[in-house]
Amino acid sequence: MPSRSKPAAVSAGATGAGSTLGVSVLAVPLLAVLWGLNWPSVRVLLAWWSPWQVRTVGLGAGALLLFALSRLRGQSLQVPPGMRWRLVVSALLSIVGFNVCTAFAQLSGSTARATIVTYSMPVWVVLLAWALVGERPDARRWLSVALAVLGLGLLAMPLQSAGASLGGIVFALVASLSWAGGTVFLKRFPLTVAPLPATAWQLAIGAVVTLAGWAISLGSGGGSPTVAPAWPEHWFWIALGFHVLFAMALGYLVWFDVVARLPGGIAALGTLLVPVVGVTGAMLLLGERPTASDIAGLVLITAAAAIALRPRR
Repeated sequence: MPSRSKPAAVSAGATGAGSTLGVSVLAVPLLAVLWGLNWPSVRVLLAWWSPWQVRTVGLGAGALLLFALSRLRGQSLQVPPGMRWRLVVSALLSIVGFNVCTAFAQLSGSTARATIVTYSMPVWVVLLAWALVGERPDARRWLSVALAVLGLGLLAMPLQSAGASLGGIVFALVASLSWAGGTVFLKRFPLTVAPLPATAWQLAIGAVVTLAGWAISLGSGGGSPTVAPAWPEHWFWIALGFHVLFAMALGYLVWFDVVARLPGGIAALGTLLVPVVGVTGAMLLLGERPTASDIAGLVLITAAAAIALRPRR
């Protein structure tokens, strides 16, 4: 993540500040495309690899790419001692918790439904900010929480009535809470580390944790994929390349940069576009057809997140 010290562009004058803000705002829809298309990409990878293997390779390769890019740009990879624990906590919440749970969410249910639940994140940011930062929600934000709960109910009730497993929704909800916790944590304890090495270190920490999970799962016999391959094998290599280069390396670099440069509300607002891209990608690439309750849940959760992200007067 970028340094929290005053950027040179801002100190240079209003023109520089406007330019920096403009570039960051343009990065928001780019992030929506990168992470939205990553959902069907991961679903394809899960047909050949287990969730632990997908995340270990994706995070590890992304970290190596960013480490190499940092060195090519002459940036130091050293992290000040006071920042190391912040990097670890941020990585555990924003990288490990989010990525592991979303992978298992897709194995336990549809990609579209998992995407919708996960991007209720801005609503949980409201509650966590109240608990951890003391920012008391107003009536409008309580409305957003109510809409989000109603949307989750619309997604869960058809599964429960049909006797299907709710595991996918539970995993997606835990992923959303973990991501929200990481976002609030960085606002409470910002990093003073250059964006490129900071992102690389967090991906590396995530890769180490998921590698341990992969080793444990192999020892317990749970390291094999559980989704039967339904796509040509070349799809695997296309999905892997997109996942590593764009979703992991570039996507997280853009996200942490946006979080540091823009107000939290604007940064999180960009995530509202991700489930739209993710659901559309699941329909076009995977052949999924969301049900009427899925669409209604998407509308309610998107409305809830939009209300939660609207700036206070």
